[in-house]
Amino acid sequence: MSVLEGLIETVFKGNIDQTVALTKQGLTEGLDPLVIINQGLIAGMDVVGLKFKSGDMFIPDVIYSSAAMHGGLDVLKPLLTGQAAQSGETIILGTVYGDRHDIGKNLVGMMLEASGFQVVNLGVDVQAEDFVDMAVDKGARIIGMSALLTTTMPAMQEAIEILLEDGIRDKFKVIVGGAPVTQKFADDIGADGYAPDAASAVELCRRLMAG
Repeated sequence: MSVLEGLIETVFKGNIDQTVALTKQGLTEGLDPLVIINQGLIAGMDVVGLKFKSGDMFIPDVIYSSAAMHGGLDVLKPLLTGQAAQSGETIILGTVYGDRHDIGKNLVGMMLEASGFQVVNLGVDVQAEDFVDMAVDKGARIIGMSALLTTTMPAMQEAIEILLEDGIRDKFKVIVGGAPVTQKFADDIGADGYAPDAASAVELCRRLMAG
């Protein structure tokens, strides 16, 4: 088994020590740090995402796998001179105003980071204008909003309306999610996408950035 294949397996199994050891072995063998990240660590999290989506893995498993992935990433970060450890697009993520639920949103953020995206997590109870301001400030390409209460879902539309009023709607992809959110709701408010779970959110963001 190659180092990269081993990394995929140890990340999937959530074994931090073995992931760190294999990461160091990869460097000893002369592998480029970004190859180790993309073809080993992130590839392992891709497997985790698929298993989580199919119901074969659960949130605690994902957390262990993410910790293993970050263990390997910590070894590589000092070597990435002039290169970001995560080379993907920036995503602004948060739970909308009036809603303080964050478990699902944090899982989405964790999966996105593990897949190479730069995530700016604004937390919970986020005002619509704060999503927009932070997206502009950070040069983000995607704004992701979560809600668990039906009463707070209109805040998602409010953020989109602010983008339209400011004339910058075309600069951002807006994605929404959360237990009460549906594809129909996303379509009705003019969002660019809807994801029912964390693994789907990663797929959606990749698809939007490739489009």
